[in-house]
Amino acid sequence: MATAHRIAVIGGGPGGLYAAALLKRLDPAREVTVWERNAPDDTFGFGVVLSDETLGGIEHADPAVYAALQAEFVRWDDIDIVHRDRRHTSGGHGFAALGRRRLLEILHERCRGLGVELRFRTEAPPAAELSTAYDLVVAADGVHSLTREAHADVFRPSLTTHRCRYIWLAADFAFDAFRFEIAETEHGVMQLHGYPYSHDPDASTVIVEMREEVWEAAGFAELDERESTERCAKIFADALGGRPLRGNKSAWINFRTVVNDRWSHGNTVLIGDAAHTAHFSIGSGTKLAVEDALALAACLREQPDIPSALTAYETERRPVVASTQRAARASLEWFERLPDHLDQPPRQFAFNLLTRSRRVTHDNLRLRDAEFTRAVERDFGCPEGTPPMFTPFRLRDLTLRNRVVVSPMDMYSAVDGVPGDFHLVHLGARALGGAGLVMTEMVCVSERGRITPGCAGLYTAEQAEAWRRVTDFVHAQAPGTAIGVQLGHSGRKGSTRLMWEGIDEPLPDGNWPLDAASPLPYKPYSQTPRELSRAGLTEIREQFVAAARRADLAGFDLLELHCAHGYLLSGFLSPLTNHRTDAYGGSLRARLRFPLEVFDAVREVWPDGRPMTVRISATDWADGGTTAADAVEIARAFAAHGADAIDVSTGQVVSDERPAFGRSYQTPYADRIRNRTGIPVITVGAVSSWDDVNSLLLAGRADLCALARPHLYDPHWTLHAAAEQNYAGPGVSWPVQYRAGSRRPQTGRTDAPKPRLTLGG
Repeated sequence: MATAHRIAVIGGGPGGLYAAALLKRLDPAREVTVWERNAPDDTFGFGVVLSDETLGGIEHADPAVYAALQAEFVRWDDIDIVHRDRRHTSGGHGFAALGRRRLLEILHERCRGLGVELRFRTEAPPAAELSTAYDLVVAADGVHSLTREAHADVFRPSLTTHRCRYIWLAADFAFDAFRFEIAETEHGVMQLHGYPYSHDPDASTVIVEMREEVWEAAGFAELDERESTERCAKIFADALGGRPLRGNKSAWINFRTVVNDRWSHGNTVLIGDAAHTAHFSIGSGTKLAVEDALALAACLREQPDIPSALTAYETERRPVVASTQRAARASLEWFERLPDHLDQPPRQFAFNLLTRSRRVTHDNLRLRDAEFTRAVERDFGCPEGTPPMFTPFRLRDLTLRNRVVVSPMDMYSAVDGVPGDFHLVHLGARALGGAGLVMTEMVCVSERGRITPGCAGLYTAEQAEAWRRVTDFVHAQAPGTAIGVQLGHSGRKGSTRLMWEGIDEPLPDGNWPLDAASPLPYKPYSQTPRELSRAGLTEIREQFVAAARRADLAGFDLLELHCAHGYLLSGFLSPLTNHRTDAYGGSLRARLRFPLEVFDAVREVWPDGRPMTVRISATDWADGGTTAADAVEIARAFAAHGADAIDVSTGQVVSDERPAFGRSYQTPYADRIRNRTGIPVITVGAVSSWDDVNSLLLAGRADLCALARPHLYDPHWTLHAAAEQNYAGPGVSWPVQYRAGSRRPQTGRTDAPKPRLTLGG
């Protein structure tokens, strides 16, 4: 056990108090002191929600606290979503809440009973001062942490202020469910988040939230607390049954996401909101703080010294917190974009709201509330026993038997642009694997338009014949699977090494000249491309046309135009890569001109009954680049010219991008395009499970889901998804040679993890 005889805790919120109680309980001889600048009964907010997982940790670590909490909890299972006078209820969610003031009282009593010194109405000395007199300093001083600010050079915090304003209020009655209610006012959309937290007396937390511009238009900036409270009660009178709301030093604030590069400095450690924040819409602030306290106490017991304990604590908690923050950000941004979803059918809207953070999914919602989920599936058009991913989707004369797409993946394995045995086996295996649509890698329209010497092409008859061998195999051996070709030109990102020899690195020799919208190298050491002249633009447009004709002869079912990832056509779309001063540069309309000319020329020669899609980068992940709003207009432009769907990717346009990676991280861009324009979309990017696919489809965020790396890991990903869901229907077909393997193999036993910290009563 790490030696920590004297411990100082800055901040008397739930995280700081619980840490103090646990650390004292682990070693009663310790001197533990908590500084709290407010009075014991001062608190912001009203109710606190804790998950069963967090409560389980408390039960094992401190049965006395758990028993006290159990006696106070209000429990409920339902979530009500009210949208345009329609209420949909989903059950089985399992919430527990209590008043924040009562939670603090329980923790105060526990700390006093254990001998923790509580100093209320007392400003804590600076952490730097405490760290010399105490063995350990626990900084639980909240989102506005003075400790974090004083040592910002070490913790390196990043604070992001978000677009919505919200206010914490309370009502003196108990909702019978967690309630979300949407109000469409003359000023814009407002939303209510409400939940019960007490039955003695009855009380509920009510949070009212809206975008900043709506808040300003509604005049809330000029209202005091009482006036804001009365106004909110009037707006949400139906939800409140005409009852009033009350505040508690309540003010309109913008949520702030806190991230720190480090959580400890010497013997000082951050926990709770001082270290990280997560949006209230997933109810995680107090939960994270309590779990931090549990982990810190456990690491101090397990590790030989304080530095090792603090390192272990951060190592353990950081991935959990990062995952929670990603989910919280997804939820926060969903509410920021709430107007995009208001025209969805009410039940689909409810499902979309429930699954917004990706923590609740189609599969676990089906377990929680099978009746509600089945109703959503029926609305979507799922026959009985058919998961959403195995419903058909039509694009012109092509009907895909399911919603799974093998995403284009460059293989860099062609010789002189000719696809060989590798491509036959690679694409053939994935076609046999059950996907509705298998896409080729980016197939280059000219030798000069290759990314690497290993790129496949469609600029010779020999290449077209080789591709015909692949499409014939797919159509003969995997009937029901369509195969599409993605046509593109490398632009300024060409003449580079094979990916595994150095991605985006110039060739050591044998380089060819590059063409681009503007003479800007991709990386400082990359080759500088030539700016295309009018004659050059015409030549490349005709290369796309010739390649499209060969794609038709080669037997492809669908053609996708690659306008993403910084390649030639993408380079025209982004203001970061298009600095032209002629008719092809400047405004977004002008930057669209050449990609649309290419699209129109290809569409003219591509058979009318066969669909064309366009892949775009919906953001450049860089200041001054393509924005989400631009992406909507780009999608509209291509759809107006005849695109049947937009394949929504992001980034790879500039080398200094800063992408926000995470599960399904590109889907919000597809969602925005689909729900603002009505254009079918393909989502791609870290969609890895069949549960994700079903969830995204049912929520109306995408029409098709493209998966890349999962298909590298498992060529038969779609077949296995069917087996794991016990599905055997027209949406997927096992090759006769493989049918003996169509049932999921038995697996060994898996034990659940043990509680993080277990102490006797």
